[in-house]
Amino acid sequence: MRALNQYLPSVDKILSWHKKNYYYYKDIERLCRFYVSPGARVLEVGVGLGYLLGSVQPSLGTGIDLNPQAIAAAQSRFPELDLFIGNGEESLPKGEFDYILLANTASQFTNIQKAFQNLLQATTPETRIILIYHNPAWELILRFATLIGQRMPMPPLNWLNREDLTNLINLAGLDVVATGKRLLIPKRIPLLSGLVNRYIAPLPWLNSLCLTEYLIARPQASPSHPRHHTCSVIIPARNEAGNIESCVTRMPKLGTHTEIIFIEGHSSDNTWSEIQRVQAEYGQAWDIKIAQQTGKGKGDAVRLGFDLASGDVLMILDADLTVQPEDLVQFYDAVASGRCEMANGCRLIYPVSPQAMPWLNRMANRFFAWLLSYLLNTRIKDSLCGTKVISRKNYQRLAANRVYFGDFDPFGDFDLLFGAAKLGLKIQDIPVRYFPRSYGSSNIQHVKEGLVLLKMCLYAAQKIKFA
Repeated sequence: MRALNQYLPSVDKILSWHKKNYYYYKDIERLCRFYVSPGARVLEVGVGLGYLLGSVQPSLGTGIDLNPQAIAAAQSRFPELDLFIGNGEESLPKGEFDYILLANTASQFTNIQKAFQNLLQATTPETRIILIYHNPAWELILRFATLIGQRMPMPPLNWLNREDLTNLINLAGLDVVATGKRLLIPKRIPLLSGLVNRYIAPLPWLNSLCLTEYLIARPQASPSHPRHHTCSVIIPARNEAGNIESCVTRMPKLGTHTEIIFIEGHSSDNTWSEIQRVQAEYGQAWDIKIAQQTGKGKGDAVRLGFDLASGDVLMILDADLTVQPEDLVQFYDAVASGRCEMANGCRLIYPVSPQAMPWLNRMANRFFAWLLSYLLNTRIKDSLCGTKVISRKNYQRLAANRVYFGDFDPFGDFDLLFGAAKLGLKIQDIPVRYFPRSYGSSNIQHVKEGLVLLKMCLYAAQKIKFA
């Protein structure tokens, strides 16, 4: 690290600057605590005095820094942490970690790509790297802050924008999962700082002016054979008697074993008896499970189906068959290969007939896709497609973390999207062809459910953007 090699401030000076900019450092801690699950294995490169690493409550907290005085002080303050002298370019502590933190560290590396490549030795396929850096638009402001004694003096630094870092991360064998910006006022001004940073800084356009930028990356997926996994397809069904048999006869073989799970939800037609008939007729050729909801709504049906599932890859297929079962192969391949960690169906790539999706519905879909992309810091073109796929392992992590958002989603789609975003999973759109239903009528009440969707987005905004 260039800065620490040439400028190793005393512990007293570091403490003095930390106290002077306490508000800024606390915001970084809040950001990391949002993404880092308590009890995880965490490595911080450039650990300093250990405040950030200690704040995320790791079960195994490991830090590395070139400043031996800082390491000694941090070890005294946080004896539970494992701290080492060194830099991230030449060496890292041995072990594999769930999260790797680099807070304003990339600006100090002499060889950024080498440092990023070096991180791979400490990762698993599920590791998330949280990289925090300054918005280059603030360079002159921060230089002035140093000049007037409001910022720690530093040697020349690397000033990198998002595109620079994304390119270097990709070259190093990593994928960017999500990006974001925060903090318009980095100093505490009573009432004003809290109001502006919580409610004004997250707003579109104004957000681009924020001081703190961050991105979340993961190791690029190594080639794997998708057929080495099993698969469970959950099919919520309410008043869909005419489609049940086609859900089975048109189902492709997915992986080494395909499990079909029908969840019937208080139908007024003969959907349940048809599900029972189909299970009896096709049970020798297919592994078919069936259940009836005691709760209400698609979200409840999806959660029940996922709880019953035994496959490595979990899928949702709407029983109206407006998305074809044959297209599930693409979803399976994307998740089973590791190229993405949550596959989101996108109906807005191929031509769609007005019968399948009227113009007003399409505009509503585009609006909610924009809103969700803004909230989740990752681009989604169609947030309302019912077909979504996630690995069983990641779903279990998502479910364990569900307490953060609570039971707020009657549809099931948003619960998965928000949960995946908080875990830093790579979400990717999978284009599907969308057809008019051939049996029955839609169960969707567009105006009523549109208002519910908007209410859920506002709730999520409070938990994510304006937290």
